[in-house]
Amino acid sequence: MRRKLRALGRLIGEQMLNRRNMLALGGLTGASILLPPDAAVAALAPDGDPARRRRGSRPDDRVHVPPFSVEMPLPPVARPVAVRRDADVYRIRIRNARVEVVPRLLTPVMSFGGGFVGPTIMARTGRKVIVKYRNELDEPANVHVHGLHVPASSDGHPMDVIQPGGVREYVYPNGQQGATLWYHDHSHHTEAQHVYAGLHGFYLIHDPSERRYGLPSGRYDVPIMIRDALITPTGKLAYDVPDTRNMLLANGRPQPYFRVAARKYRFRLLNGTTHRLFRLNLGGVPMIQIGSDGGLLPAPQEMRELLISSGERADVVVDFGRFRPGRRVVMYDTSGAVMCFDVVHRVEDPSRVPDELRPLPDLPEPTVTRDVVFDLQLTPPQPKYLMNDQVFDHDRVDFRVRRGTTEIWRIHNADVELGGINHTFHLHLEQFRVLDRDGAAPWPSDRGRKDTIYVPPGQSARVKVRFTEYLGKYVYHCHFLDHSSLGMMAQLEVVP
Repeated sequence: MRRKLRALGRLIGEQMLNRRNMLALGGLTGASILLPPDAAVAALAPDGDPARRRRGSRPDDRVHVPPFSVEMPLPPVARPVAVRRDADVYRIRIRNARVEVVPRLLTPVMSFGGGFVGPTIMARTGRKVIVKYRNELDEPANVHVHGLHVPASSDGHPMDVIQPGGVREYVYPNGQQGATLWYHDHSHHTEAQHVYAGLHGFYLIHDPSERRYGLPSGRYDVPIMIRDALITPTGKLAYDVPDTRNMLLANGRPQPYFRVAARKYRFRLLNGTTHRLFRLNLGGVPMIQIGSDGGLLPAPQEMRELLISSGERADVVVDFGRFRPGRRVVMYDTSGAVMCFDVVHRVEDPSRVPDELRPLPDLPEPTVTRDVVFDLQLTPPQPKYLMNDQVFDHDRVDFRVRRGTTEIWRIHNADVELGGINHTFHLHLEQFRVLDRDGAAPWPSDRGRKDTIYVPPGQSARVKVRFTEYLGKYVYHCHFLDHSSLGMMAQLEVVP
């Protein structure tokens, strides 16, 4: 540990860390990278939360909005430009925009379609969606639908970008079960900046076969993207060290309120940050988790706190029917209030949460076991962000996977020094099942189909995945996007 601290001190003292490296080092669980080594050790946070570091911008560098003073909007729903026999067709512009995040202040953002949260694409299991994106930015961009089972040509590989002025057609078969997915930019080296600047939106797959469960639906089925931001008094969305991002946003508004009826709601929660963990609670009010990244769980589970890392999703049902109109229910993170729900009136509630939901299919016996190791090496002239001791190289295939086989992947976070560095693991193409964590049972948040999991410093998780029909090259990476943009990413190829 002393060796790494001395190395970090030299890097800082010699000003060898550029701005993007400092941003990426925000994954340190406690230490501020701008402190000298001894002070960094003293500043380590005890709980591993990257939001706990002590550094921040000066008070006059930030805008503060009173909690619960603005209403949470619902993201607009995209409307197809054509409804064909075999597909719904959409057109979406990738462009710069100015939006009101903070009241009475316009903020320049990058956007899908002109809003800070892109239009929600409503897909249906078994029906194809085609989206034609036009890039009106002055730099390359692309689109990855996070969690979608899709041919390699439409996955949004980090090197497969849309040039300025270009148009790209993505074809999404939607052959999987209903799930809360999201789409975001994935252009290599710029994915973190682009997602932070607003290139994100919901992609919801609705499965007609799930109607039999009687879950809350329609206006009572609400997507909520939770993320952070640092907005200056001039309205700029400042891309700074993640721990200075003091403002929590729900659907693009700071600590908003949302009016609800006294009945059950389904909330599709997404951690849309580039670099943060959330531990969410409702002040003791129970949440019933019914879904994770890949869709419905086998059975609902009641919880009082939900851990959700960057890129993860969780569908929860909250029953406001126990409250009288006028009651306020606040959603908290460990760093403070995220938003609130104001109960305004009573309505009839025919929805329910059954004791059993969607069973998980059996997976065949694995034929291969692989290891994936995250490791940040603090070596001059700049840190190296490694997976299995290598920086991402799009010309290199790290794992060659045979189509139709089932594998076990052991994911290990080797970054235990400097207080520990957080990492999350995201696999493109396929959902997986979490088998265990360091030999113990999976966490409650691991249940169901997953494509993203948080792996704390020094810990490991084993996941089981089956590679089905699609061939081609896909990536897997840390979903703290500054880490992946600087090389903490690798490439697999599915072969016949």
